[in-house]
Formats: sequence, C-alpha cells, structure tokens
Amino acid sequence: MSFTAKYRIADKCIEIHSLYAMVHELCKDYRFEGVPDLSVKITKVCIDYEREKSAREDVAEGIPVRQFLDEYLETLAVYRKIAEWIPGQDTILFHGSCIAVDGEGYLFTAKSGTGKSTHTRLWRQLFGDRAVMVNDDKPMIRVESLGGNSGRAVVYGTPWDGKHRLSSNTSVPLKGLCILERAEENVIRRITKEEALPMLVQQAYRPADPSAMVKTMELIDRLSRDALLYRMGCNMDISAAEMAWRVMSVASS
Repeated sequence: MSFTAKYRIADKCIEIHSLYAMVHELCKDYRFEGVPDLSVKITKVCIDYEREKSAREDVAEGIPVRQFLDEYLETLAVYRKIAEWIPGQDTILFHGSCIAVDGEGYLFTAKSGTGKSTHTRLWRQLFGDRAVMVNDDKPMIRVESLGGNSGRAVVYGTPWDGKHRLSSNTSVPLKGLCILERAEENVIRRITKEEALPMLVQQAYRPADPSAMVKTMELIDRLSRDALLYRMGCNMDISAAEMAWRVMSVASS
C-alpha cells in the first residue's frame, strides 16, 4: 500500500508519495490541488537513511540510540527531500520559532534548549489574538531579490512545527530576526551581518548536494545583509517579550 497527495508549502505545490499515512496526517492543513512543482517519493532506503543518521547523531552526543518507527522516520525523509530542493527556489529551511504580530514576522533562533519556544509563548500571552504562530521549529524563509542591493524575506509556516505542533499555513514578511541567549536581565541590541552569520549558517538546513549548498550560502548571505538582526539576552518573564517587541517593531533599515 502507498499514499499520495499534494500540498502547498512555501508557495510551491509538492506531491508526496509515501509508504505510510503519517506524513499526510502531518501535512493535512496544507492540502492543495494543482500541478506539482516537486514530486517526492519515499522508499525504504530513505527511511533507513534517517534511522542511521539519527543513530550516528545519538552516538556523537553520547546518548543511548533512540528507536523510531518507520512512519515517523518517513516524515523526516520527506522534509529532507524538500529541504534539499528549495534552495533552487530561493528558499531555505531554518531552525527557529517565528511569530507574527499585526501581520509582520519575528523570528527567534538559538541553540537547542535556550528557550525560543518559551519566548514566543510570552509573545502570545502578551498580544493575544494579535499574535499568530507561524512555526515553532522549522519555518521556511524565501529570500527574494528586488535587484541591486535590496531584497526582502518572507517566512512560511510548515507542517514540521516542533513537539507542541504550533504553526499556521500562512506567510508573513520578516520584520526582524533575533538570536536569543539566556540572561538574568533582559537586553537587546542590533547586530551586524558578521556577528549574525555564524549562527545563521548553523541554524539553516545545509544540503548534502554541493550546488544546493552553494545556493544556500548565497541565500544566507543575502538574508544577513537585508534583514534586521538582533541579539537578545533574556529571562523567562513577560518583560522579555515586551522589550523585544518595543525594539524590533519600530526599527527600520
């Protein structure tokens, strides 16, 4: 038995042929009928690759090797195939938590365990219905070139949205991108491209295909040049969200 359906993700129609139904349940809010821009077909080889990759990472981190069902590993295989393809569409997969307020997106990234999901939860608490969770784990960013030295970035929700399943099938212009760090007192400042670039590279999906990797680096370079970039030391109090909003919402390039 196999399963096939089409979805619209980051403004592209993607047809998924899978061995299991789980990935289609995951993507159900993105169902779409149209001519596919990409057709993804998963085989047992793809699933075995995800299992071996996960085991290697667990060994490298010094933790017991985790055991996952094929159904779950297939969802990873699908997103990997999409992530390998999208740089050719001027789009990258990025590890972060993006929230929109009044139609503008604020993207927070950090090392795992820092609290980026907690920070955007504070934004939802602060703004209520004005806030929309775009994606809490793996949003996509299209970096559009407008010619010359100018450009803009658009953030898209995706079905791969973290353990709390927080996302929306939506897109918003990126107002600001902030690197979070834990601190007892809240402080935020604008940073340069050079300061932000190492974290942006670390948090972006880095394709295995060399040409896709070259394109990814070009897109990250463009993003770091055109986006409003910040570094914030923050605690877990709602005052952190208040400060971040106060600074990021009024800034302009």
